Amino acid sequence: MLFNIFVGVMDRGIEYTFNKFADNTKLCGAVDTLEGRDAIQTDLNRFERWTCENLMKFKKAKCKVLHMGQNNPKHKYRLGGERI
Repeated sequence: MLFNIFVGVMDRGIEYTFNKFADNTKLCGAVDTLEGRDAIQTDLNRFERWTCENLMKFKKAKCKVLHMGQNNPKHKYRLGGERI
């Protein structure tokens, strides 16, 4: 119960779809413009700030980006200082 209360505010201000599981989080959205890419990156930056403020961390080695479609520009994203 305390864990749910603790992570309950994690998704405040997030623009794209955000799912929380027992030990996973997923940020989802279709991105086909530079503005969309910037919005996803802004959401990732919010997550990184939240983890720092709450003395938690993401296992960045487990973070993945799924690119779908033949004409996908395959934007690059960062979580903190690391590319994912």
